[in-house]
Amino acid sequence: MNRIRLVLLVAMLELVACSGAVHAQQRYPAIGLVLSIDRPRKTMVVSCKEIPGFMDAMIMSFAVPDAKSLDAVRPGALIDFALVVDKEASHAENVHVRTYASVEREPSKARRLQGFEEDLGGPVQRVAVGQPVPEFTLIDQKKRTVHFSQFAGKVVALNFVYTRCVLPEYCVRSSNNFGVLQKRYVDRLGRDLVLLTVTFDPVHDQPEVLRNYAQTWKADPETWRFLTGAAPDVQRVCDLFGVNFVPDEGLFIHSLHTAVIDRKGNLVANLEGNEFTAQQLADLVKTVLDSRQ
Repeated sequence: MNRIRLVLLVAMLELVACSGAVHAQQRYPAIGLVLSIDRPRKTMVVSCKEIPGFMDAMIMSFAVPDAKSLDAVRPGALIDFALVVDKEASHAENVHVRTYASVEREPSKARRLQGFEEDLGGPVQRVAVGQPVPEFTLIDQKKRTVHFSQFAGKVVALNFVYTRCVLPEYCVRSSNNFGVLQKRYVDRLGRDLVLLTVTFDPVHDQPEVLRNYAQTWKADPETWRFLTGAAPDVQRVCDLFGVNFVPDEGLFIHSLHTAVIDRKGNLVANLEGNEFTAQQLADLVKTVLDSRQ
């Protein structure tokens, strides 16, 4: 956690209260990515976006008096809430988990993907948060066989792309997010953290294509592996994390998922969509890296 920012914000709140600037309860709309939850103590740690006129983007711990509002909240959830500040303390109210709904998709395409997801809703078994990720085997950009189990003892961040996607808010953003992780955790990559990017277009995205794509992001092939394989093997991995895709005029309509897996191989978070920032993802990864569990 960024303790310096947290201490500064607490000091700022105390200064405002002592100066008499806050005479009544103030409420600020806030958006953040949940990093951790302490249900017995009714608190949550959140990587918050900027609240204009009040605070910069930062990590904060919030008291949540209404414990029931935390029932649907999990690490990796993007939430809306009200930050309530008075002369004595602050807390979070009206906590709601954001449901991802892409505003970029055309309605007809959205319906096609939704129908596809509903068709697959029965037999596909998705890994639940807190559950172990099953073993899978794919091939990386250097044509090496990669087993998920070989990363035991390390934190794994995993996302999904296809190399022909050129929309900046989709695969490009997902790859850029991992580029930020690569820079922020350069000293921990390989030793404590591994990045895995899986293509859901294995027919086109063969190792040579992935190698060229990886070079665009200056990816170290030892610590950021781009994975492909036989179509059934790729489909299985996509199913595990809820990634759906349908062909569309040579390209794909697809969902977006980014997973964070702890050192024991358990799924900590499965972030859906593209509304979280690279900084928030990095904050979540740090929480998992620093966890003693």
